Amino acid sequence: MRSVGADGSRPGAPVIAVDANGADLGPAEVAAGANLAAAQGVRVTLFGPAAQFGHLVPGVAVVDAPVSIAKSIDPARAAREHPEASIVRAARAVAAGEAQALVCAGGTGAALAAGLFNIKRARGIHRPALALPLPVPGCQAPVTLLDVGANTAARPEHLVQFAFMGGAFAAAVLGIERPRVGLLSNGEEAERGSDAVVAAHAQLASALGAGGGQTAGMEFVGNVEGTDVTAGGADVVVTDGFTGNVALKLIEGVSATLLEAVRTAALGSARGRLGGLLLRGALRPLRRSIDPEAQGGAYLLGLRSVAVVPHGRFAAPGFAAAIERAHRAVQADVVAATHAALSDAGALRPSPVRAQR
Repeated sequence: MRSVGADGSRPGAPVIAVDANGADLGPAEVAAGANLAAAQGVRVTLFGPAAQFGHLVPGVAVVDAPVSIAKSIDPARAAREHPEASIVRAARAVAAGEAQALVCAGGTGAALAAGLFNIKRARGIHRPALALPLPVPGCQAPVTLLDVGANTAARPEHLVQFAFMGGAFAAAVLGIERPRVGLLSNGEEAERGSDAVVAAHAQLASALGAGGGQTAGMEFVGNVEGTDVTAGGADVVVTDGFTGNVALKLIEGVSATLLEAVRTAALGSARGRLGGLLLRGALRPLRRSIDPEAQGGAYLLGLRSVAVVPHGRFAAPGFAAAIERAHRAVQADVVAATHAALSDAGALRPSPVRAQR
């Protein structure tokens, strides 16, 4: 490992391990994001092809790891068979305490496999979940949607854990006081939804009802429908990874289509162009408020350390946001906060009973 320049951060500051392979714009774009984060006082270690990083600022260190498994068809197998891969080496650095958080620039499957094999699940966690803060116009804080792709199916106890993990995350990282947690379903009634959703609803209502929500620091608002996700009906929306990923892609697609339609209409005539010029100042803050890069990507909750997975298409500011959010999550000790919320609610998986000899 070689350090670039003097590290101006305070002693004991968290180190963020960043896998630079897998980004659509290449490792140099991730390195540029690391530079931006380091300029804000964040310590970063880049794992990837060192020759492609370009100039790095003080506070950024490099581990030359050119092998990438970001696009592997079978990420779990690739993570086992390629210990020299950048994402595996970054995850091992976190597991060894050489870094306190992991940021993967591309390949959710590779990040999940490397995280599970090396950082490991936190004690009592059934499955990790990908939590994504969605910027919603008019809402003071993003709406956290989870799971958005780590688990294609989920049992009731998984959804219950996702709810508490999401609530603890929203409080610790997003600063939402007593976040409102809802289950994504096809109706608001308690009996609506799949068998897993109905069972999870009953468990959450029991755990968070009658004052339990005050103890857990969150409020269960019951089922929420698809329209509630972007209307602020809940601060945390819980679902399985298949449904969550479909919902996320639909939201992203509709947003992109509408923005392009507005742009086309504004440029379609002289009157439209004039109106566009008049509205440009008002629309610029709106565009910034719904920019997915500003949120830094999805958080892989349920591991023993913080892990953030930004979208591979991000540019340098998006990767910088991911690194800074990972740093903030370490400082807020979101892993401990999540585990404490689950423990207080009795939602941790029981330890297996070992047979006595």
